[in-house]
Amino acid sequence: MLNIGLKEWKQFFTSQTGYIALCLFLLLMGLLLFVFPDTSILVMGYATLAGFFNLAPWLLIFMVPTITMRSFSEEYKSGTFELLKTSPIRPAVLVWGKYFGALLVVLCLLLPTLLYGVAVESLSAVGGIDMGATAGSYLGLFLLGSVFVAIGICVSSFTNNIVVAFIGAAFVCYLLFAGFEAVSKLSLFQGKIGYYIELLGLKFHYRSISRGVIRTDDLIYFIAVIASCLQITKQNIIKY
Repeated sequence: MLNIGLKEWKQFFTSQTGYIALCLFLLLMGLLLFVFPDTSILVMGYATLAGFFNLAPWLLIFMVPTITMRSFSEEYKSGTFELLKTSPIRPAVLVWGKYFGALLVVLCLLLPTLLYGVAVESLSAVGGIDMGATAGSYLGLFLLGSVFVAIGICVSSFTNNIVVAFIGAAFVCYLLFAGFEAVSKLSLFQGKIGYYIELLGLKFHYRSISRGVIRTDDLIYFIAVIASCLQITKQNIIKY
């Protein structure tokens, strides 16, 4: 599993695509946080990374599928998956190995953003950023990225077309992140029903953890979604 994960991680950065994706993510976040007036922390006048944690999920919806779209789609298309099937590697090990490899890439995207926190803290004249809420938000963002990776790998296992894998993963990520909240706001579902519908979405649990309070039900939700996606992936590659 470790070897497969490291192979996936190295493969992403052996081409220019990996470095371009990393640079674009950091560049866009930097522009949104410090340059564009509508979202700039400097314009707000107080030390907070709330803008970053509000914007980052939307970028990850599109960034993570670029990382996972080749996971199985390219194996199918190139014919190398047939070699993997004849090897002694168990399907579960293959799926989890690819998952952890892609997750490591997402971690490489998020780690440099810690510099934003350092920058905001150094610019703050009084108080500084809320460390508890910031730590909770980073955990929530990592868990969100973990779910997006699982979704991306799952969608990739359905098709040998890389473009379809990217579009499908981005759509499912968007649907799970924002779709349930949008449906819950319809007049038809006002009240308790709307609340329970919103509870099914990723955004609800991401916001809950971002407050700095780590609840068991939020963690169980993220783990359940990840495990479900990877189980579907495993079944797909067994049948392929």
